[in-house]
Amino acid sequence: MDWQGQKLVELWMQVMLLVFAVVAFVTGYITASFRTMMLIYAGGVVFTSLVTVPNWPFFNRHPLKWLDPSEAEKHPKPQQQAVASKDKKKSSKK
Repeated sequence: MDWQGQKLVELWMQVMLLVFAVVAFVTGYITASFRTMMLIYAGGVVFTSLVTVPNWPFFNRHPLKWLDPSEAEKHPKPQQQAVASKDKKKSSKK
């Protein structure tokens, strides 16, 4: 799943849970049944999980291009300079 797919899934999850919560509350209020409300909401949570948890192909429409290992060897990771400057400050204080 790519970054944009994760963003889409997060949005879908929030919207679907909110819709199921409202529908469950209204139905439970009209029928005066707490059990009905909880069953509808639990069904909504299960349905939302089935839609958002699996890595469906349409969540990977913008795949990331990884750097080829041979290219990575040509461009080594830069060393951190901040550690060396801290050591110099400590030695100058003595």
